[in-house]
Amino acid sequence: MKKFIICVTMLIVTAILLWYMYYVLGVYIDLSPDTPVSTFMKADSDTIYMEQDGEYLPFEIRGVDLGAGIPGKWATDFAISQETYLRWFGMIQDLGANTIRVYTILHDDFYNAFYEYNSQREQAGEEPLWLLHGLWVDDYSHNSHKDIYDEGLLPEMIGDGKTIVDILHGKKFLLGRDGDGSGYYRHDVSRWVLGYILGVEWEASLVTYTNQTHSGQTSYQGQYLATTEDATPFEAALARLGDEIVAYESMRYKQQRLVAFSNWPTTDPFRYSLVTTTYRFKNAAVNVEHIRPTGQFISGYFASYHIYPYFPDYLQTEQEARQFTADDLDLLFGDNQVAALEHRLSLLNAPDIHDYLAPADYYDTQGRYNTYYAYLKAINNFHNIPVVISEYGGTTGRGRAQIDVNTGRSQGFLTEAEHGQYLIECYQDIMNAGSAGSCLFSWQDEWFKRTWNTLHAVDLLYNPYWSDYQTNEQFYGLLTFDPGETESICYVDGDPSEWTADDLAWSHGGLELSMKYDERFLYFYVNGFDPQADTLYIPLDTTPKTGSTYCENYDIRFAQPCDFVIAIDGQDNSRVVVQERYEVLKAAYWESYYVLDPYINNPSRDSPRFVPIHMAMKLGGIVPNLDMDTPAGESYETGKLRHGNANPDAPDFDSLADFMFTANGVEIRIPWQLLNFSNPSEMMIHDDYYEHYGIENLHIDELYVGAAVGSAGERIPMSAFPLKGWGRTVTSHERLKESYYILQAYWSSLP
Repeated sequence: MKKFIICVTMLIVTAILLWYMYYVLGVYIDLSPDTPVSTFMKADSDTIYMEQDGEYLPFEIRGVDLGAGIPGKWATDFAISQETYLRWFGMIQDLGANTIRVYTILHDDFYNAFYEYNSQREQAGEEPLWLLHGLWVDDYSHNSHKDIYDEGLLPEMIGDGKTIVDILHGKKFLLGRDGDGSGYYRHDVSRWVLGYILGVEWEASLVTYTNQTHSGQTSYQGQYLATTEDATPFEAALARLGDEIVAYESMRYKQQRLVAFSNWPTTDPFRYSLVTTTYRFKNAAVNVEHIRPTGQFISGYFASYHIYPYFPDYLQTEQEARQFTADDLDLLFGDNQVAALEHRLSLLNAPDIHDYLAPADYYDTQGRYNTYYAYLKAINNFHNIPVVISEYGGTTGRGRAQIDVNTGRSQGFLTEAEHGQYLIECYQDIMNAGSAGSCLFSWQDEWFKRTWNTLHAVDLLYNPYWSDYQTNEQFYGLLTFDPGETESICYVDGDPSEWTADDLAWSHGGLELSMKYDERFLYFYVNGFDPQADTLYIPLDTTPKTGSTYCENYDIRFAQPCDFVIAIDGQDNSRVVVQERYEVLKAAYWESYYVLDPYINNPSRDSPRFVPIHMAMKLGGIVPNLDMDTPAGESYETGKLRHGNANPDAPDFDSLADFMFTANGVEIRIPWQLLNFSNPSEMMIHDDYYEHYGIENLHIDELYVGAAVGSAGERIPMSAFPLKGWGRTVTSHERLKESYYILQAYWSSLP
C-alpha cells in the first residue's frame, strides 16, 4: 500500500511538474518538425490579404482600439468582466468594424470572451471579429537610463512576445505581474488573430541613446527577419524582436501571421527642416524598411503608425518655417548652433519628407489644404509595405490641448456630433492616402488617463475615481461612462423638474439657488430672475486661504472672500472668472504667458481683480519667435461657458453645453477642475500657490455660495454648501456617444 501511495504521489508530482513546464515555462518538444508552416494572412507592397475559401483576397483592417480601463479602476486592475467584453464585441461589430486591437496581455476574461463570441459567430455562419495583439513596454523601462538592448527591454519583450503567442494558442498559465494580466489561458483563439503590433510609441531619447551606445551593432540576420545595410542599432533590435517571436510561433505552432512594429511621427523615417527639428524635437528616425522578411517568412509584414490630425503637425510647422531666412536662423541660434543642428540632421540618415510629396498631396478630396492628408500620403508614398494607421481619433473632452488649424479636428473641445464627423474625415484621409487599414482610438473613455496641460492640476493618484471633463485624454472613446447608476443626477436641459426642495442651498430677495454634484460636475439651478434681460452672478468661496470680498470686474461685493464668480450674461457672454491669486495658469506656467514672475511679485491674497480662466495649449513658439522678450505661449479661455442642451436624450443635444436657461432661471454644470479641485472624490482643492511655491492639496468640507442679479450695491449674502465626496465608490453607466451612430451610418454605407 505504501509503495502504491508513493507511486501515485510521484505520478501526481510528475504531472504537475510537466504541466508547469509546459503551461508556465513554455517548454515543449517539437514532435512534428516536418509539418509545414501555414498562414491565413499575407501582404504585398500595399495590400493585406486574407485567405478565404482557399483564395487570398484583399482585406481592409477596419479596427477599434480597446483599452483596459473602466471607472473606479486603473487599467492594470484588468477589471473588465467577460460579460462586459461579450457585450462590447457585439457593439463594436455592429458599428461596422471587423477588428479590435489590444495593447498588452489582458486577464483571461478577455480571451475567454473572445473565444465564446467568435465561436458563436462561426456557428451562426457570421463573420468573426478579428484581433491585432500588441506587445507593451512599461513606462519606467521606456523612459529610464536603459537602452533597448538592456535586460529590462529587449530580452523581456522577446519573452513577453512568446507568452502572447502561447496565450493566443490557449497554452499558458500566467501569474500576475506588474502591468500584465493573468489567468489560465486555455482557449485557442489564434485562428482569429491577424497579427502582432510590437512595441509602443518610442521615445526619441531611447532611440538616440541606443544608436549611440551600440553604434557598431547595426545588423541582424535571423531566420525570418533581417536588416539591410542601412539599419541602425535600434532597428536591428526590432528585427531580432520580430524574428524571435515569428520563429517561436513557427516552430511550436507551425503558424505565422502579420507582424508590425509600432511607430509614430516623433520617430518617423523622415528628416525635416532645421526649424521643425528644433522646435518639434524631431531628433530620431525609425525606418522599418531597413528590416526585411526572408523567404521563410510567408506571412505579412506591414508598417504601423499612430497618426492624429493635430499633433505633431510637422507639415504645418514646415509651412510656417518657410518665412525664416538663413539670416533669421543665424540671429536666433548663432552660427555655431546652426552648424551643430545641421550636423545633427545629417546624422539621422533619413530622407527629406518633401521628396515624397507632390503639391497636389496637400489637398484632400474636398479640396481643402490638409496637412494631415499630406502626411499620410508621404508615409504611404515612402513605404514598400502596406501601411496601417493603428491609432487615429479625436476627443470629446471639454479641455483642449492642440488645434488642427487646417480642418478643425482639434485635440479636445469637440461635440459628440463633431467627433463623429471628424472620425469619418480622418478615416477618409487615411484610406484615400493609400493605407491598407486603420484602427480608431478608442472604444471606451478611460477616467484614469492624463493630459500634459492638466496633469499639474490634479492628484494623479486618484484619477480613476472621478471624471475630469477638462482632461481631454479621458474622452477619446465611442462609449462613454456618465456618472450615476442608470442616469445622471442632473441634466442641464432647461427642465427644472429634477430639482427638489432638498437641493436648495441658498435663497435671498426672491432668488433661489439649488446645488448637487456627481463624479463629473457641480450643478447649479438658480430661479427667480429674467434670464433674457438680467445678468446673474454666482460667487463661490472654496479656499479659506485667499479670496476677495470685492470683484472690480463686475463691481459686486460679497459677504466673505470669494475665489470664483460664475457670470451668466446671455448665451454668448457667460464665463467663470477666478481671483488672480488663485489662477492656476499663472502659478504653473507663468514664464510662457506672463512677463513678471508671480513668485517674486505675488498677487495679493485679497486682490479684487478676477481674471478669465485659460488653459495652456502651447508653452512656446513652435516656430522661432523673433520678439524674444514677449512670452510666446498660446492658450484658450476654458472658463467661457457654452449655452445649450446637455441632455443626451434631447434632439438638440450639445455634449459641450455648460448652461441652459429655463423660463425664469438657469441650470449650470461646472467641471470640478475648472474650480481648482484636484481630487473631488475626497474634496481636495489647490492650496495657496504662493505659500507652497507650487500646487499642493487642501481638504475642504464645504464651500460658500450666493447669487445676485446685476451689480447691486449691497454685499451678496452667502451660505455654506456641504461637500462630502465619495471616496473610491464611484457610480457610472454606459452610453454610446452620438459619434458612434454617425460613424456606424457611414461605415454601413461602405462595401
